[in-house]
Amino acid sequence: MSDTVNTGFILDMQRKLYRWSVADPDKRFADLFNIVCDRGTLRRAWERLARNRGSNTPGTDRVTRKRVEERPDGVTGFLEDIRQDLRQGTYLPQPVRQRLIPKPGKPGKFRPLGIPTLKDRLVQMALKLVLEPIFEADFYPTSYGFRPGRSTHDALARVRHKLNPTSAGPSRTRYVIEGDIKGCFDAIDHHVLMDRVRRRIQDRKVLRLVLAFLKADIMIEGSLRHPVTGTPQGGIISPLLANVYLTAIDERYKRWVPNPRDKTRERAQQRLQSDYKRGRPGFYVVRYADDFVVLVQGTMQDAAEERRALAEFLKTELRMELSMEKTKVTDVREGFDFLGYRVAQERMPSTRRHVGMLFIPKSKSQLLRDKIKAKVRETPTGLTLADLIGDINPVVIGWRNYYRYATRALKEFAKHDWWLYWRMKSWLGKKHGRASGRTLRRIYAQSRPGESSGWRMGEKKLARFADTKRLRYPDRGLRIPNGWNAGPEEAFRKGADKFWRQPAPSHRCEGHPWLMPRMESRMRGNSHVRFGAGDEETCPGNGARRFIPTLPATAAALPLIGIRSFRRAQVA
Repeated sequence: MSDTVNTGFILDMQRKLYRWSVADPDKRFADLFNIVCDRGTLRRAWERLARNRGSNTPGTDRVTRKRVEERPDGVTGFLEDIRQDLRQGTYLPQPVRQRLIPKPGKPGKFRPLGIPTLKDRLVQMALKLVLEPIFEADFYPTSYGFRPGRSTHDALARVRHKLNPTSAGPSRTRYVIEGDIKGCFDAIDHHVLMDRVRRRIQDRKVLRLVLAFLKADIMIEGSLRHPVTGTPQGGIISPLLANVYLTAIDERYKRWVPNPRDKTRERAQQRLQSDYKRGRPGFYVVRYADDFVVLVQGTMQDAAEERRALAEFLKTELRMELSMEKTKVTDVREGFDFLGYRVAQERMPSTRRHVGMLFIPKSKSQLLRDKIKAKVRETPTGLTLADLIGDINPVVIGWRNYYRYATRALKEFAKHDWWLYWRMKSWLGKKHGRASGRTLRRIYAQSRPGESSGWRMGEKKLARFADTKRLRYPDRGLRIPNGWNAGPEEAFRKGADKFWRQPAPSHRCEGHPWLMPRMESRMRGNSHVRFGAGDEETCPGNGARRFIPTLPATAAALPLIGIRSFRRAQVA
């Protein structure tokens, strides 16, 4: 295989698969295995894999990207070996190395993270390139997790939109069901999942490959465990498979939410209106992976009955258990937590109408301070201020970028800046002994023309929370470009395609004000990656390039540390 392989056909192949899948909801795809084994597919999978620092994290076979590149036959020989194993039917996934990472804010609790071998990650990436366009056509518009071009802020904007008044009057959403599934990703039933995959995939070799990854052994402290349920957290294909499985939740509410092939929301709105006139309840689900809320158009009793019915549905259809203690029924005016924000319906002072608002939870602010305090405490005074700033800036930048869409965000940012100023001054005081505050400011806080004041050392300046502006994240509607649906016949809401139009920065640096995190590390996180790592990705639709940071954390923890395995950067 030559070193120069044309991978342009991958984009054309993905567009065709997506178009065929949209056109025929009952179509089952065959002869996909040859595409997975194609040299161009494997080369493209390697390019995407090699851009991530996680490619230097060894699996159970201790192979890393660096070792592959140092082989006599290089990457070309490595890919050719995999291709031959796939075509000859001798390929088998190797055991996944499991690593426990602590849950931020929950002392003593850990989340398992699986680290497949580099070879298995490459095959999973090739498989994902082929399967994702097919299943993307079946995902509901109100599902936002693990999907190209979508972010947590899109899900929050959709919830806020449903709480806002309309031309017909105040929002009819009065209650919300906060969904919580016990051990969701560990409880995914392999038989149920494979049945859902078979609805679209007919190629037996591809089906065997997917099942082999689900059944791959897990190595825990030197011993092997054979999984019966669950998807391997950390696997590249795991987010896609989890979404295929959890789409059943969206299907339960298909009467009231727009369906995958609906061009507009009118049909779903008409069904909601019809039920309202007849005195029937309506339910609108917004889901981000396993985090979902059901907005109830009805009474408290309707919400309580739906909560019980949902628990029975999950138990019967998906063999999962709804945590009845954590799945609460809440009045929207009291507020509820969703994706790190506090969402509530409050009165707007200017119009005196109740609208949906996003707030920064006090618990997230406290976890942020605990995180920074621990970093400052663990930094020896023998290091320079620049070292400490380099460790804290990723936290500040990631946190402020995520929460800059909250109501009264600047007020909260000002409090954090004041607290951080004195925390850093305390560390400098310990470093320099009896030096006065005036002396410390003269050495470390000299302002420069056109820049805000603050602690700095040389070119390293401590980031401030208030350096960003408070923005309103736009509701991009239900038809959001994913790179394959941006054909000439498609119509999108103004601004919905900003994700792909934003030019990539010419260099990689710490913090661009427009970068917005998208959280997926619960399935794909790499806890060792620091802010500044990332790659550039090409839009499958128009060739635009984007800088994509890869930062570690968890879905609940992103707002707290600001560094997490981001799948995408999202533009406001």
